Amino acid sequence: MRLHSLRLVNFRQHADTFIAFDRGLTGIIGPNGSGKSTLLEAIAWALYGNAAARGTRDSIRFSRAASRSTVKVELDFELAGHRYRVIRGLTNAEVFLDGGETPIANTITGVTELLQRRLGMTRSEFFHTYFTGQKELDVMAALGAAERARFLSRVLGYDRISGAQELAREKRRALLAEINGLKQGMPDPDAIWRAVADAEARVAVARTRAQESDVAYQSAAERLQLLVPRWQDAQAQRERRQQLSSELRVAESEAMSFSRELERLDRELETMARAHEELVPLQAELAALVGVREALVAQEQLAAAEARRQAMMERVAAYAEEEAKLAERAVRLESAPALEKTTHAQVESIRVALAENERALDDERTTWARDRQEAETRLEALRTQYADLTQQREALEGLGEESPCPTCGRPLGASFSTVLEQLTEQLETVRVDGNYYRQRAEQLAVVPAAIDALEEVRRNAQHELSAAERRLSRIQSAIEEAAKLELQRAQLTTRLDDARTQLATLATGYDAARHEQLRGEARRQQTIETQMARVSGLLERELATRTERLRVLSARDGARDRMLALEAQCASLGMDDGAYGSVRESYELATAEAQRAEVESVSAGGEAERSRAALETAEHARRELARLQGTLDTLETDKRLHDELDRALTDLRTDLNFQLRPELADIASRFLDDLTDGRYTQLEFDEDYRLTVLDEGLPKAVISGGEEDLCNLVLRLAISQMIAERAGQAFSLLILDEVFGSLDETRRANVVELLRRLNDRFEQVIVITHIEQVREGLDRLLLVRFDEARGCSVVAGASVFPDGADLTADLPFDSAVASLAEM
Repeated sequence: MRLHSLRLVNFRQHADTFIAFDRGLTGIIGPNGSGKSTLLEAIAWALYGNAAARGTRDSIRFSRAASRSTVKVELDFELAGHRYRVIRGLTNAEVFLDGGETPIANTITGVTELLQRRLGMTRSEFFHTYFTGQKELDVMAALGAAERARFLSRVLGYDRISGAQELAREKRRALLAEINGLKQGMPDPDAIWRAVADAEARVAVARTRAQESDVAYQSAAERLQLLVPRWQDAQAQRERRQQLSSELRVAESEAMSFSRELERLDRELETMARAHEELVPLQAELAALVGVREALVAQEQLAAAEARRQAMMERVAAYAEEEAKLAERAVRLESAPALEKTTHAQVESIRVALAENERALDDERTTWARDRQEAETRLEALRTQYADLTQQREALEGLGEESPCPTCGRPLGASFSTVLEQLTEQLETVRVDGNYYRQRAEQLAVVPAAIDALEEVRRNAQHELSAAERRLSRIQSAIEEAAKLELQRAQLTTRLDDARTQLATLATGYDAARHEQLRGEARRQQTIETQMARVSGLLERELATRTERLRVLSARDGARDRMLALEAQCASLGMDDGAYGSVRESYELATAEAQRAEVESVSAGGEAERSRAALETAEHARRELARLQGTLDTLETDKRLHDELDRALTDLRTDLNFQLRPELADIASRFLDDLTDGRYTQLEFDEDYRLTVLDEGLPKAVISGGEEDLCNLVLRLAISQMIAERAGQAFSLLILDEVFGSLDETRRANVVELLRRLNDRFEQVIVITHIEQVREGLDRLLLVRFDEARGCSVVAGASVFPDGADLTADLPFDSAVASLAEM
């Protein structure tokens, strides 16, 4: 992998930064906090997304950028003969291949997964192998024994052997499961051969039975054919007799029906004769009731007028009572206007006093909240400042006079005490100010008594105002009610006059006794008219009834004649029920015998078919057994091959792991020899991959912090070289971030020289550091500084030879201390 260019837009403290990378050894130098490591983070974010970024996604955006401004990192790199261009933002991502205009992936997840597949490493593996960041040199030391072995096996590609072995074992398990399932499903061979023999014997018996059944069926069918003509003649005569009997029953039913109809008509004629006798008295009684209906109508009109009179008199009394009540209510409401003026003035007075109280309360609250917020804010700032200063002082005390200068990077030496005293004075000032503002914040945490008093006055005024407003509302309602009462009284007087006028126009003279008498006479008249209508209806049907009687009498005589004729035809038939029963019995016996013979023949044929089917099934089972046995032999052969493959992969992995420790130790030892100028020439790994430095062939029990960082560095370089050698040329990038901090000047020079000699393995090496002295051994130099005016990081190219300028000379004292703490 080789980087071509990197562009950052609104990423962290970089507003708009573009860097073009070249082959060789490139140094990125700048003070701590200037944004150097952010460049490394941007490369990681472009390749692996948010998982490779510090903090949350919202913290990535440049602090001075607008809320909707674009955040983008564009990385151009080469890998395995192809050139990739990755563009990643907060909500989108794209990757282009070999200068194409159409992305080969265009989602955040899709881009991350594609690049991880092409690189062949997870984010953690990629960084632990080719990227070495601040405080990450001792990654192997932080792992357990088994984790270190797995880590080396994974990054060197040995886990592919484990993957292949797991696939082989999975295939072997599948074959074993299939073999066991096949064995369990295979039938017993002896049972198969017995089934074939039994089926052949069953076929022979079934064939003999079928032949005998066919002969018996032919004989029974011939006997049945001889009886068929006689049976058909007997059926024809029986059907004729049944038809005649049916017609005879119909004729008898019709004769009886006509007789019943004659009896009904005779009864109706008798009823009509009695109706002639009833009609004359009814006519005389109805004549005596003429004029009753007209008299009843007149009396009912008088009754309706009397009912309206009573209702109107009740309405007049109600109107008079309501008018008296309204007059009484009007007298009580006469004082409402005067009360309204008084109460309205009282409400306005209370409102003015309440408004003044609320203005005073708001002023008191604003003053109290402002003072409390100011005290809490100042206290929190002092606490943060105190913690920062304490951390800076502890860092200086821990390093002593060897602490690097915040400006030039050299040990403080005699200036150490001065810097430490300045930090102590600042801590004491911050502590005194913090105590004052803490006491001030505690005092302001309690609500002032003036605010409580104003609150109580406001609550009393609000209660008094509410009561006065309710009283004013009731008075105003009373005034409105008085106006409505006048209108209601006028309307009520009008309705009372109208009711009295209508009462005077109603008719009089209603007689309740006479009304009831006329109602009885009208009901009697209605009853007589109903009886006369019924009698008249009977007399009107008399002629039609007599004509109908003559028709029914003729029909009855005809039905009786048909009955005599049908009885004579039944007597003329020769076959009676006894002769028919004898013929039927003979036919049914012959039919049953033929059916039994037929069933026996079909059963024998079916048995023969089932026997042949059983024989075919047994033969098929025998052939299937042979096929399954062949399949089983093939599967067992495949299983033996996979057993052998599993053993071979296990041996291969064991051999590779056995060779890994000495090979890795040999490469790391050569790097260590170069970096220490021959002081240490050898290191080794124990079975748990713990690194031990050998001093003249003996393990060195204690090493300094700088020597430990040096050992971790050569280990990381050795791992990277082994991966590069195994990959051929796919990975040719090495990035080191702040790896010179604990090395003296000589060893820093040795590390730079070693990195230059690695050019044949890593054609592109990038070193990120705040130590300017390493610039002489670099091929290319990029200077990073933080522009205070613009509030962002700035990257610029520079000469690799020192020109006397100090990158941190213009930093104030606080920034210098912060840089020391950051280291």
